[in-house]
This record gives sequence, structure tokens and C-alpha cells, in this order.
Amino acid sequence: MYATPIRLDNTMTHISRTSGVLALGALTVLIGTLLLSGPESFSKPTPSMPIVVTSPFFYTFNSAGILNEAGTMGNSTSPYWWLNSGGQLVMQNGIGETLQGDVSPLNRWRLLYALSNPVDTDGGRHPQNLFRLVSKSTWENVSQEAHFYIVADNFSGSPNRNQSNGLLLASRYTGDGQTLYYAGVRVDGTAVIKKKYRGTYYTLAQKQVFPGTYAIAAGTSTSQNLLPHGVWLGLRLQTLTQSNGNVTLALFVQSSNGSWQEVLSATDDGGRAVGNTPPITGAQYTGVRTDFMDVRFDTFIARRVSS
Repeated sequence: MYATPIRLDNTMTHISRTSGVLALGALTVLIGTLLLSGPESFSKPTPSMPIVVTSPFFYTFNSAGILNEAGTMGNSTSPYWWLNSGGQLVMQNGIGETLQGDVSPLNRWRLLYALSNPVDTDGGRHPQNLFRLVSKSTWENVSQEAHFYIVADNFSGSPNRNQSNGLLLASRYTGDGQTLYYAGVRVDGTAVIKKKYRGTYYTLAQKQVFPGTYAIAAGTSTSQNLLPHGVWLGLRLQTLTQSNGNVTLALFVQSSNGSWQEVLSATDDGGRAVGNTPPITGAQYTGVRTDFMDVRFDTFIARRVSS
């Protein structure tokens, strides 16, 4: 899978806020000066308390602005979202998007990712390679959906860029991100439903849904992405706890005529297929994940559903 970037929260533990000198000794005062005098200020943002949302919850990205990554959910400046990884979420004209292309050399996230995770972010040029957006509202039995638009691929030489990358929705996301379900479509053209329990991944279901043969030369920039580019792709994930304690998950893809088609389903019964780990139950966070791509997002919807 992907490597988790080193957390860089609003305390900026790697940087002296008063002098702008990086506390790494070997790096120069010049870089620290650039960090503090670049296009974005390092002044401490004001965290925003979560807003209680009702079902259905529609988020339309219609508030223009930039949401910066935060080290904890409590430090996020959005009442609805925590950007856990990826540098920035940009919102304009009713569309959200990851950072696009090579970010500016003076962008704070380029500089920080160049220090914390240069391998997965191409020396910091593409923090968006590791985009993780988490809701501040919690949901138990939920149907969630979003629309994704792939603008470009970032064919990084990272060993963590592989066929498991994709466009994904998360549910039952616990606070530390080590336990959750996620489902979506991968760059090898398959749909997948997976469980992550205390950091270990288990595949619940997987099948080919987009044609083609995926090929990648490990550790190089040679690759393919079999997912549709330049068009909107709708994904929906339904997560339900049944009366017997099992959790069922269903993934839907929206066709070109606007109808939704179930492409994959799975049940987590806590058995051998998931390492005898218990189903993930209770109200937890939802989220969106994209890997090694520049992506746009349209309306995110979450609805409480009944089993």
C-alpha cells in the first residue's frame, strides 16, 4: 500500500516559528526564510469545531477557499472536514480538487513533504499523491457517494505507487486511521472492498470492472491507469451492520446514463478471511482517498440508511 507521511501539525515541530530556521542543522536559514515568506503564511490557523450535520448531508464545495492539511482533526479549520494528508484541498466554482501538477517551489507543503516523505511525493512536488480527506461527522449505517474526475496521473517512481492505488471511499474510519473499511476502483481496473484492522489490510471482494491489462515496472515511472480520465465517475459505498453483528458493504458505480449499478458486495463476519478480527461497528468517520493522481471532486453525499 502507501507509506504514511510524517505528521506535520500546526505546532510545526520541525521549524522554529520565531526565526524561520529549520531545526535540522544541515539545512540552511534560506529554506526557513522561504517557508515563512512564501505565498502562504505559517501563522497558526484557528481550528473549527465540528458542525452537527443531518441526514442527508450534501457538501457541494461551494465555499471558495483552501483547506490546509492539519496534524489532528481538532486542528482542522473546516467544521466539516479534516485534510489528513495531501497538503491542500482547493475549492472553487462548486468543485473541490487536490493540488494540481507540480506545486510551487515556495509552497509550504512542497517544502515540508520534501523533508518528511520525498519518495512518495516526488521530492515534495506532488503532495497530492497521498490525498486523504476525513469527515468530522460520524456515521454508522450509511450510504455515501462522491464524483471523481481524474485530471492527470503522477507516475512517481515510488515503490508505493502500484496497482492498489485508486479512487476510494472510506467508512467506519477510526480516529487513528488504522482501522476502517474502504471501497472503490483501482488503477488496474478492478473494483475492491477492503478492511484495514489495526494497520493490517484484508481484501473482502475484488473484480475487474474496467477493461485492459495493467502493467507497471516497479520503481519506475512506467505505468498505466485503466480508470476513465477527463470524465466524472460516481462512486457510492453502502455500509450496514446487520442484526447478527456482521457488516455488509456494497459498492456502486454510476453509469454514463446516470443510473447506479452495484458492482461488488462483501460481508465482514469476523472470520478467517479477515484474520479473525471483529467487524468494525459503531458510528465512525467517512472519507475520500486518492493516490498518485490530480483529481477533482463534485458533491459529497452521506445518507443514514436502515438495515
